[in-house]
Amino acid sequence: MAYISYQQKNFKTAIKKLSRRSQPLAEVEKTVTQVIVEVKKGGDKALLALGKKFDRVNFRKGSDLKVSEAELAASGSSLSTKEKRAIAASRKNATFFAKRSLRKNWTAKNAQGAQVGEVFQPFERVGIYVPGGTAPLVSTVNMTVALAKAAGVPEIVVCTPPRPDGSINPALLYALQQAGATEVYKVGGAQALAAMAVGTRTIAPVAKVFGPGNSYVVEAKRQLFGLVSVDLLPGPSEILVLCDSSAKPAWIATDLLAQAEHGGDSLMVLVSDSEKTLQAVQQQVIEQAATLTRQKQLQAVLKKGSTYVLVENMQDGVQLCNDFAPEHVLLISRKEKSLIPKIKTAGAIFLGNYSPVAVGDFLAGPSHELPTGGAGKSFPGLTVDQFQRRTSIVKLDRAAMEKSAPIVEVFAQMEGLDAHGRSASIRLEK
Repeated sequence: MAYISYQQKNFKTAIKKLSRRSQPLAEVEKTVTQVIVEVKKGGDKALLALGKKFDRVNFRKGSDLKVSEAELAASGSSLSTKEKRAIAASRKNATFFAKRSLRKNWTAKNAQGAQVGEVFQPFERVGIYVPGGTAPLVSTVNMTVALAKAAGVPEIVVCTPPRPDGSINPALLYALQQAGATEVYKVGGAQALAAMAVGTRTIAPVAKVFGPGNSYVVEAKRQLFGLVSVDLLPGPSEILVLCDSSAKPAWIATDLLAQAEHGGDSLMVLVSDSEKTLQAVQQQVIEQAATLTRQKQLQAVLKKGSTYVLVENMQDGVQLCNDFAPEHVLLISRKEKSLIPKIKTAGAIFLGNYSPVAVGDFLAGPSHELPTGGAGKSFPGLTVDQFQRRTSIVKLDRAAMEKSAPIVEVFAQMEGLDAHGRSASIRLEK
């Protein structure tokens, strides 16, 4: 745990460490490069070997990697009505939000009378990674696959890591079936991203890859960009709480711990202009953490991934927040309205004491796939329009051409591209 106060002499130096940009670790970069090379060369055989190495699962042939229709059909049999209703409620909100966000075709006439516009079409085939591991992220299905379905993507390929016995969590499978996944494969980690990007005998390549994951999954996206399109760089979970003395310490502690329990590489940061609030939250974190189940993950974060910062005022807190570029920001302040427009690098902002981040993780509607590691300075969170391809449309008649050609010819002369100018003027010759 780190405690930083504006009152200490080295405050400016200390908080510089919180200013981030997304960068791969050398060891992760090297491992992922090797994984991608192996998948490119070995295809299914490489996936089988890597699955045994990383997921401790023994599949014998490529067809074993695919989830069968029977597995999907049986997935709901072990779920309670309450679980099914929760999955449906989450999917309904995600779909509602997505459909409100879809970009729509349009046309208009420019100053010269040319018809211009945009056409938005869904990608034909996308790949989505859904984390499994110690916590099967059922909610991620609704935050990714449901968006692809809402956008009209016809082929939605999902990769998710299997359990050692070769199975996948039934709630996750049920959510995938209900959300509209058309193919599901038992492949995890960087090799899953590589398989969807380059293709193997079993997994045909996709046009774009989506989904959150650990640092290896994020690095695979970075290295595969160009071969396929990628959505964003969402890695290990993180939260920054920016609050004044109006925050309720016990509640804030639960938000910090909720993100910390994702894994030992998660980050939790509390920034406040109230020393009393900082100390109260810190004590609550210690007390509440002791009562929770995921002790290995929590203790790792409490030891190395937690930071408490006392700032002189909330404006300084906003600046620190923008430098950190957190995945989640929980803002609790009496000056909420004036502070919201100043927070410019957060993946998502939750407002007030009654807005826990967990509601955004599971239910609210906006996708919980958000940039981490400082990537929020360059990337927004996942939105449904990222499943759409944009194409521009231009159409001129002779009248529009007569107004456009002289301007085109001037640009052609300035740039030394006479064929460009000629292609416009020839259409006006009698």
